[in-house]
Amino acid sequence: MAQKLHQHEDQATPQLRLAAIGLESEFSLVVDDQPVRPEEIFRDPRDFIRGPLLHRTGTSYHLPTGGATYFDTGVIELATPVIEIERGCAARAGRSLWESLHFVRDELDWWERRSGRRARLVGFSAHYNVSLDGPPAAAEAEQLAYLLVHVLPPPVMLLAANRRSTGVGVRPRGNRIEVTVDFTPNAALMIATATLIVGVVRAVMRWRSHDLRALRELGIPRMADFEPVPHTSRHGWLARFDSYPANPFTGALDDPCWTLTTGETISLRDLAGRTVRRFWHSIRRVSDPFTFRLIGSVMAGRTPALLELPDRPPEYEDVGRLCAWEDLFPVEELARSRYERVLIHAIAGHRLRLHDEWYRPVGMRGWSQVLCQRESDRTVHVFSVDLVASAADVWDEWPGRAA
Repeated sequence: MAQKLHQHEDQATPQLRLAAIGLESEFSLVVDDQPVRPEEIFRDPRDFIRGPLLHRTGTSYHLPTGGATYFDTGVIELATPVIEIERGCAARAGRSLWESLHFVRDELDWWERRSGRRARLVGFSAHYNVSLDGPPAAAEAEQLAYLLVHVLPPPVMLLAANRRSTGVGVRPRGNRIEVTVDFTPNAALMIATATLIVGVVRAVMRWRSHDLRALRELGIPRMADFEPVPHTSRHGWLARFDSYPANPFTGALDDPCWTLTTGETISLRDLAGRTVRRFWHSIRRVSDPFTFRLIGSVMAGRTPALLELPDRPPEYEDVGRLCAWEDLFPVEELARSRYERVLIHAIAGHRLRLHDEWYRPVGMRGWSQVLCQRESDRTVHVFSVDLVASAADVWDEWPGRAA
């Protein structure tokens, strides 16, 4: 019989108290130079990851990094924990994703040595999730996504896309907005993409109106003859290559061939740059200094975009080997967020004192709830991540936490 879960007051609510972001990336698996579905080789991630893993649901397992990995319709997916929105949040999320990526890559290296086979992770897609202030009505969320798909694609293309990309998507997901685009094998550009998306989404969601007329009223450029299509998965919208008069992923970035709704003709780089400048202050509020400069440098053409290369970079074909995390943001310089620290401690099973009782984490429910077993009577209790985060400092400092 399943053990009864004890919930306390509002401590088990699935709604986070703080606005948060999360990143996800999908990777195709190539074994011995042949594309395969991960389910054809492994039953679940435990077949190639050593050590105990905390189970989430299905084939999904938490990693010691605080993130999670699972199989999803033929790809290996990695997801970061929720990370509260504040200055540097995208750098924290990017660091977390790449730490999980390297953890999985190291475990695949071990599997290769044991099996005598060779496995490559090929970059496929990236999803950028930004929470909203409370769950909006479905129609309101859909309208917000439709507005954002007219705003985000040009600058996102410059930061995250390559010449084989096919689209940038915006999907309403309950109390969050999810932006989908290709995986970016450059960690700094991925963090820049996340920073831009967080700044724009958090600004637009607070507008009084999400009607397209708001763009004209606020002086935000909008491309003429652009027709987004329904997203290929779930609800939402996709700025696909054929949504435009010409393919924006294969054209010259500085060719003034794009007509705005005002009748002006400008280049894709100018369109992206103008959009970024309209959201400059909201982007800066969530950005670290390095990433803020990088966004401006790409928009100005001082740092080349992947779209300027003759083809998709070869780093996509062996992620974790041909491209890697170069410790851009050491923990000593950019501390982990409180939510991130909670997930890492909980996944490790570190003991915690709450309400004058000792508890040991035994599981997670989604990203917002921690299942803890009370040591005095072995009952399992559900606590919100926010409640546990209130004790995170003591958790970090207590030398016997792993006892």
